[in-house]
Amino acid sequence: MSESILIVDDERGIRDSLSAVLRDEGFAAEAVESGEECLKAVQRRAFGCVLLDVWLPGINGLETLRLMREADCDAAVVIISGHGNVETAVRATKLGAFDFIEKPLSIEKTVLTVRNALRQRQLERANAEMSAELEQEYAMVGDSVAMRALRKQIAVVAPTDGRVLISGESGAGKELVARAIHAQSRRAAAPFIEVNSAAIPEELIESELFGHVKGSFTGATAAKKGKFELADGATLFLDEVSDMSPNVQAKVLRVLEEQRFEPVGSNTPINVDVRVIAATNKRLDEEIEKGTFRSDLFFRLNVIPFEVPPLRERAEDIPLLVEHFNERFAKAYGKKPKKFDREALDMMQRYAWPGNVRELRNTIERVVIMHQNHRVGVNDLPAFGEAEPPASSYRFPSFKEASDAYHREFIQRKLEEAEGNVSRAAELMGIDRSHLYRRMKALGISAR
Repeated sequence: MSESILIVDDERGIRDSLSAVLRDEGFAAEAVESGEECLKAVQRRAFGCVLLDVWLPGINGLETLRLMREADCDAAVVIISGHGNVETAVRATKLGAFDFIEKPLSIEKTVLTVRNALRQRQLERANAEMSAELEQEYAMVGDSVAMRALRKQIAVVAPTDGRVLISGESGAGKELVARAIHAQSRRAAAPFIEVNSAAIPEELIESELFGHVKGSFTGATAAKKGKFELADGATLFLDEVSDMSPNVQAKVLRVLEEQRFEPVGSNTPINVDVRVIAATNKRLDEEIEKGTFRSDLFFRLNVIPFEVPPLRERAEDIPLLVEHFNERFAKAYGKKPKKFDREALDMMQRYAWPGNVRELRNTIERVVIMHQNHRVGVNDLPAFGEAEPPASSYRFPSFKEASDAYHREFIQRKLEEAEGNVSRAAELMGIDRSHLYRRMKALGISAR
C-alpha cells in the first residue's frame, strides 16, 4: 500500500505539478489550498507526509502545523516557503517539522525530502513500538503493600545519583527495579548498560567491565570499550555483584572512588560519570564474614539499599501477574488470552514459587503455548509438586531448616522431571543455571 502525501499550497500550479510528480513516484497524493482544509483532511484520513506552505490564506502554515500537533497528527511535515528565513525555519523545527525547503522547488530535492521524511517517520514509529514493548516487558506489576512501598522508594531515589544496592532472591525482579530507577532518573535518555557477573567467565570479566587495547592479551585483535566507558553519563547495572573475583572487586572499588579507570593493557586513564546500581541474590554481610566480598566495596555500593520481596510474600499480586503475562504472551504468539479458573489462581497463590516471578512467567508462557482450550483449570497447570510445604515440615526447629527441606525436595523433583539435566531443570524452575548449581551445592544435592 502506497504512502499518502498531502500537499497544502494556495498556488494551483504547484498543487497540480507536485501531485503529478508524486503519483509518478508511486505515492497517493491529495492537494488542498488552505490550512483549514489541511486540518479537515488530516482528521479524515492518515497521511505519511504533509508538504505545507508557510504563506496561506486564513491561518498560516506554522499555525496549521501547531494545530496539527495539538490534534496528535503524527504525519511528517515538510515546510515550503517562498520567503525563507532562519527565524521561520527555527520556529518550524521547534513545532516538529522534519525539514524546510524553499521555492522555487527542485522536483528531485522535494521527492528526496519526502522519502527521507517518510523513512524518519517509520523509524520513529518503530522506536515508539519498541519502547512500548520494553515498557510492558519491564513493567512492575502488583498492588500489594510491598510493591506500593517499592514504587514509592523508587520515585524518591531515582532522580538522585546515589548508588543503589538491590537485594533479593533470583527471579524476584531486581532488574525491573534497576530499570525503573533508570527510567525515572535524569539519565533516562542515556543507555541502561548491564553486566551479569555470574554469566561472564572469570578471565573475561575485567575486559568486559573496563575494555582493552589491541594486543593486550591473546585474542585481543581489536580494541574494545568496556561497560564502564559505555555507561559514561548513563546507568551501569552490575547484576550478581557477589560473584566478582577479589581482583575485579578491587578495581571496581577504585572506579567508584575515582570515577576513572584504565583499560586492560593501557596506562592511560579514562574519566567517566557513571551511576552504578548493583544487585545480589546473596547476603553480602555473610559473604563479607566468609572473606569472599570486600566490606569497603559493600559500603560504596550500599548507599541506598533496596530489598525486593520474594513472590511468596506478595501472593496477592499473583492474579495481576498472571493476567499481565497471559495478555503479553497471547499477543506475542498470536493467540487469544486464556481464562484462568479461580481454583487455578488459588493454586498458584498457595504455591511457594522458589523461582519467583521468573518461574511464574515461564509457567504462563508454557500454558499459553501448549494449552489448547480457552479455559485453564487446576489440572491444566504444570506440576508444581506440593502447592504448600507438607505438614511434616513443621517438625523442623527453624524456618531455615524447613525451607531448605522443601527446596531440596522441590529441586530433586525437577531434576527427575528433567532426567538429571541441570540446565533443563533450571529452565523448568525459571531460574539461572548458575543459581541452581549454587543452591544444589548448598543443599548437598549431587549434580548426577
